[in-house]
Order: sequence, then C-alpha cells, then structure tokens
Amino acid sequence: MALYLLYETASGYSLFLAHGLDQIGQNTEAVRSSISDMNRFGKVVQLTAFHPFESALDALNQCNSVSEGLMTNELRNFLELNLPKVKEGKKAKFSLGVSEPKIGSHIFEETKIPCQSNEFVLELLRGVRLHFDRFIKDLKPGDLEKAQLGLGHSYSRAKVKFNVNRVDNMVIQAIFLLDTLDKDINSFSMRVREWYSWHFPELVKIVNDNYLYARVVKLIEDKSKLTDDMVPALTDILGDEDKAKEIVEAGKASMGQDLSVVDLVNVQMFAQRVMDLSEYRKKLYEYLVTKMNDIAPNLASLIGEVVGARLISHAGSLTNLAKCPSSTLQILGAEKALFRALKTRGNTPKYGLIFHSSFIGRASARNKGRMARYLANKCSIASRIDCFAEKNTTIFGEKLREQVEERLDFYDKGVAPRKNIDVMKAAIESTENNDTEMKEAVTDTSGKKSKKKKSKSEIAVDGEPMSADKVAATNGDASEEPKSEKKKKKKDKRKLDEEPADDLNGISGVDAHEDGTAKKKKKKEKAEDNEEDVQAKSEKKKKKKSKSEDGDE
Repeated sequence: MALYLLYETASGYSLFLAHGLDQIGQNTEAVRSSISDMNRFGKVVQLTAFHPFESALDALNQCNSVSEGLMTNELRNFLELNLPKVKEGKKAKFSLGVSEPKIGSHIFEETKIPCQSNEFVLELLRGVRLHFDRFIKDLKPGDLEKAQLGLGHSYSRAKVKFNVNRVDNMVIQAIFLLDTLDKDINSFSMRVREWYSWHFPELVKIVNDNYLYARVVKLIEDKSKLTDDMVPALTDILGDEDKAKEIVEAGKASMGQDLSVVDLVNVQMFAQRVMDLSEYRKKLYEYLVTKMNDIAPNLASLIGEVVGARLISHAGSLTNLAKCPSSTLQILGAEKALFRALKTRGNTPKYGLIFHSSFIGRASARNKGRMARYLANKCSIASRIDCFAEKNTTIFGEKLREQVEERLDFYDKGVAPRKNIDVMKAAIESTENNDTEMKEAVTDTSGKKSKKKKSKSEIAVDGEPMSADKVAATNGDASEEPKSEKKKKKKDKRKLDEEPADDLNGISGVDAHEDGTAKKKKKKEKAEDNEEDVQAKSEKKKKKKSKSEDGDE
C-alpha cells in the first residue's frame, strides 16, 4: 500500500510519496537513523505536488483552520487533484499520513481518503521538515525562514486579538489586583498604626477603621496642636461628634512621646499613600462590578461580583468555568483538601470558593453541604448562559437567585420550592417580553422621527408650488399688461356698485341669502302661472277645432 505524506508549511501545502518502505518491518529507530542522511531519505521520499499560498492572509487562514482540525476547500481540491481516485465500493490502495489526528479524521469524513497518524508517519514528516528546502528547487536560502517568522507573528497576534472569552482576562487581572491591594492596605495601615502610636497611642482604641485612622493622622499631625476648633473637621471625617471630642480630650492627656518634624512628615506621607491606595481600591471594585455585569451578568446577580470573578479567575476563563460540571465547581479552590482527603481516605471537602457566598453562611451547619451542592448547580447553569447566550440579561440570574432563596426556606421552614422547568419558562417569557418592548420602543422612536421628516417634507413640497404659482402669476401679469389691467378696473367698478346697494338695504350676509331665495320662489310661481295659461289656451283651441269639424259634417 502506497503512503502519501501531507506536510503543511508557511509557504504552502506539499504532498510526498514514500515508496519502497515496509512499515511492518521498519521500526521507528531505523527510520530515525535514516532521516539524517539526505541521500538515503531522498530515495525513499519524493515530492509529488506543491501548492503555494496566495498571500500572507491566505496562509494565516489556512494555518488557523489546520490548527482547529478543519479541512479548507483549497486543501480538499489539492488532495483530490493529486491523490489517486478511489472508486465507489472499493478500498483505497493508498493512505495519507498526517501530523494531526483531528484533521485526518475530518479529511476521511469529507473525502473518504484513509488517513493515519502514528510514530512512523511522524518520523517521516520530521525528515521532510529537515530536508524540505532541498525538495523544492525554486526556494532561495532564507525565504522559508522569513515565511515562517511572518506567519508565526501574524498567527500569535490573531490569537491574542481573537479571544472567545469576552475579554474576561480583565476580570481575572482585576480580582488578582484587588486581593493583593487588600493585603497591602492591611499591612500598610498596621504600619501606620504602629508608627503613629509612638506619638499618640490612645488614637488606636478610638478609631478602628484603617482608612479613617489614616485620614485622622493626616489631619492631626501633632497632638500638641489639638484644640476644640478641630472638632468640626474631625466630625466630618468620623461622622460622630462624641468620638471627635474624645480624640481632643485624649490628645490633651496623651502618654505618647514627642516626634521631630521630619518624623511627622514621613508619617504624614505614608498615611497619604495608604489613603490613596484605599481610594484606588474602591475605584477598582467599581470597575470589577461593571466588567462582571458586562461579561457574566447572571453569575454576578446570583452569587455576587467578587465570588463570581474569583471563580472565573480560578477556572482560567468563562468558557472553562462553563465547561466545568457542578461537582467540580463546588470544590473549586479546595484542591489541596480534596487530594489530601483522597490520599488519606478521609472526608472530601464540601465547598471551595463558593463558601464566601452569603447563602452558605445563612444555611445551618447540617445543611451547608446541601446548600453548596445546590448553589454550585445554579452557578454552572448561570455561567453557561453567560458564556453561550447572544444577549446579556440578568433575568436568569435573578430567577436562579430566587430558587436558591426558596431552597433555603425549604431547609429551614419546609416550604416546597418551585420546579426548575417552571422557573426557566418564566425567565424565557420575561426575556421575550423585554425584547418585544425594546423593539416597540425602537419602532415608536423611528416612527416619530419619520413623521417629523414627512411633515417637514410636505411643508416644503406644499410651499414650492405656491411660490411657483406666484412666480407664474407675476409672469402672466407682465405678459398680458393692458388687457388684464382693463378687466381688473371693470371688476373693481362692479364691486363698488354692489357694495353701496348692500349698505343702503342694511342687509347682512344671511339676510341677503334669504332675499335671494324669496326672489327665486317668486320667479318659479310666475313660471307656473304662465304654464297654466298656455295649457288653457291650447284646450280652447282644441274645442274650437272639434266644433268646426262637427259643422262641416
């Protein structure tokens, strides 16, 4: 059986024929020893076809498809053109050796070309890679290296830009930085407390919060300068007037030693740094909340932004978290305890990072494990919705949170919770309603805009003929000249004659209308009388004729 080798390079696809090899008799060590010698290897492996890539972009697309285990149309045409054709219903008398089993299985599914990928084929491809520049004569020295370097840079750049995880790297970095900031702020504030306690030891017991302590230290500076005038400023910082007065009284009777100006300046600078770090920590937390609402809104609404970000960072990405089963998500973060329990055959841990959620803290001791298992189940559902859903909505997370609350009530009071199918149906209906409302709002706004545009266009269209009529009228007046002027004069005279007649009669518009109707009635009556007279005359004539006819007889 003939063996063909498919080799993908940065410059194109190449097909080699390995003949004169007995795969059963040859072992990998013999092949490995014969690879280094080009004279021996060139007799066994020969180039049959080479298809260069059209451009760097084409090379990048082909490389991406090969790395994902997909066969492109170009590769299919190249193989079908250069490999022997297989008749239907008969086995192929050759096989194709590939480096990746994924692309081999895809080629077999699409083209029914038998493929194989084993140590023997990989050793042959290693020899092809070693002597590839000698097989293709037109290649200049250094061309292959340049193509490989360019393709490598473009491939890595595309991988960095194309991130399926919805830029959840920012969340991972933010939660790591938030944890380190918490540690640093705690250690720095303890250092400020110890440093300033040499000067004012009573202040530590009065002010417990680290950030407020640093602000008070920045305000007081020297305890000898503490007076009643500083009480309003201290109340603004602490929010409690009694504590402010207590600080002033403690400063007057303090047991601390005096510090030099240089030492006080250093303490003030360090306290300012602690304040800046605390303020930056607040801003970073707000940034984390906004990013979590963009990337995983359902997970954030279910379990909280910080715990959700910790789960994503521990899993590596949102897609990795979505792939995890709920049992893995439940003990995520407790891997050491799990393997210790497996090693010592002890009890496995019930929860990992999920323990920081408020739901497990609210559950009783006997129900903490159950609550952790149920919460991990809902978290896995929420993470999958966030990862694979097209639109970002918090409705599913809110519904899942309601389910967890109902489960807590079930463990405490025995109230039966709703079924998961009913809750998910309600969530889907609410999302569809929101989508329809959004569409209606968009259509209403677009309809209003179109109406405004239409009204403006109608006004413009109506106004143009008016102006055109005016222009035409002026042009017509100019052309007619004396005739039109005479007609106008006659009309004006008639109007003047009619107006005084109306004034003399003192008739309004309605009265004039009534007079007109009366005149019409009179005319009708006269016409009817005339018709009766005509009919009477015609009857008299008929009678006379009849009499004359009788006399003749």
